[in-house]
Amino acid sequence: MQHQKILILDFGSQVTQLIARRVREAHVYCEVHPCDVSSDWVREFAADGQLKGVILSGSHASVYEVDDKAPDAVFELGVPVLGICYGMQTMAQQLGGKVEAGKTREFGYAEVRARGHTALLKDIADFHTPEGHGMLKVWMSHGDKVTDMPPGFKLMASTDACPIAGMADESRGYYAVQFHPEVTHTVQGRAMLDRFVLDICGTRADWVMRDHIEEAVQKIRDQVGDEEVILGLSGGVDSSVAAALIHRAIGDQLTCVFVDHGLLRLNEGDMVMDMFVGKLHAKVIRVDAADQFLGHLSGVSDPEAKRKIIGREFVEVFKAEAAKLISSGASTKGAKWLAQGTIYPDVIESGGAKSKKAVTIKSHHNVGGLPEQLGLKLLEPLRDLFKDEVRELGVALGLPHDMVYRHPFPGPGLGVRILGEVKSAGPTPSSSKNCAPPSTTTPARAGTT
Repeated sequence: MQHQKILILDFGSQVTQLIARRVREAHVYCEVHPCDVSSDWVREFAADGQLKGVILSGSHASVYEVDDKAPDAVFELGVPVLGICYGMQTMAQQLGGKVEAGKTREFGYAEVRARGHTALLKDIADFHTPEGHGMLKVWMSHGDKVTDMPPGFKLMASTDACPIAGMADESRGYYAVQFHPEVTHTVQGRAMLDRFVLDICGTRADWVMRDHIEEAVQKIRDQVGDEEVILGLSGGVDSSVAAALIHRAIGDQLTCVFVDHGLLRLNEGDMVMDMFVGKLHAKVIRVDAADQFLGHLSGVSDPEAKRKIIGREFVEVFKAEAAKLISSGASTKGAKWLAQGTIYPDVIESGGAKSKKAVTIKSHHNVGGLPEQLGLKLLEPLRDLFKDEVRELGVALGLPHDMVYRHPFPGPGLGVRILGEVKSAGPTPSSSKNCAPPSTTTPARAGTT
C-alpha cells in the first residue's frame, strides 16, 4: 500500500522529531530528511505522486549567517508548505522578504494574536480579548524575526515583540509561524498541525499500526525469501517487537540470540524467555554474559562511556554467538540476514550527526557496521517507526501490555541510569521455569553503592 506523505526538512532543531510525531499522531505518514538535500532529490521524493505537503523545521542558527535554506524545488512542487520558526525565516528570505536580529528575544511562553482568519488558524484560539481578538498560548524560542513579508503574503499572527509572528500566502498554500506548534506548551499546536496536514494538504489518514502489520509482514517476506535471520534480542521494547514481527512473518527462519548482560530488571530474562519461547514458540539462544559486562563497567561512572561499553560488549558477545551459529551447520546454516531493533529516532539522530545540522543527543549502538563485520544483510523492520508506534505495534502483535509499555531500562539504559559505578548486587533467586538451557544461571543483578 502506498501512503500519502509529508516531507519534513530538518534544519537542526532538537525538536524536529516532535513535528514528525505530531504528524504521525494524525495517522499521516511522514519522513524527516536533512535540509541540505538537493532539489533533484526533492523532485524524486515527490515523483510517486504521494507527497502532499512540506514542513520546514526550526534551527539554532540565523538565516543571514548560514547557507541553510530549503531546496528551491520545495516552492515549485505546487504542494502546501509550513515554515516553523527558522523555517518561517528561511521561507521569508527565499521568497523576497527580510529577516533581522530582534531587539527583544522571545524564549518561553507567549500570547499571540491571531489575525487574518487564514485557513490554518480559523476558529482556533485559546481565549479572546475584550475587543474580540483571538489569542493563542504558544511557545516561542527565537532571537531573529521577519521584518518584511515576501510579496503575496499577509499577516497571520503577531506579538508586541514580534509584529510578524505568522504569515501566509494562501493562493500558493504557504503558511509560516514564528512559534513552535509541535511542542505541548503551544496549547492548540496539535490542532494547527492537524489542520495543515489533514485539511490544507488534504492528506489521507491511513497510517495505523494495526493495519501496518500486514504491510510489514509482506515486506519482510519479500526481503528475506527462504533465507534465515539472526536477531540480537536485548529484552528491550524495540528488539522484542522486532522479534515478534519477524517471527510472525517467517517463523522458524528466525533465531534470536538473547544476551543476558546482568543489567536487566529482576527476573526479566526469565520473562523474556517465557514470552518468546513459551508463548510465541520462537527459537531463542540465551547467553549469560553478566560477568563480562560488569567487568568492563568496573570503575566507569560517565554515562556516555558506560553506554559505549555496553553497546560494544553487546556487539562482541552477539558476534561470537552469531559466528558459532553460522559456522555450526545447525538450524541457522546459511543465515544471510541480521535483524536489529533500530527505530526512526536512531536513524534521524544518526543522520543529523553526519550532516552536522543537529547537535548530537546521544550515540546509538544500533546504527553501525555490525552487518558488514558479520557478512550479513541488514533487516530493520522498525526503522520507520517512532517509539510510541513501536509500542502500538507490539500490542497489536499480541505482546503483553506490561512488556511493551514498561520504562525502557534494557540494553544500555539501566547502566546509564545508575549514578556512578555499576557494581554487582550479588546473586538473586531465579524464577526460571526451564525456559533457559540447563547450563545457564541467572546473572548477578547490577546495583550501585
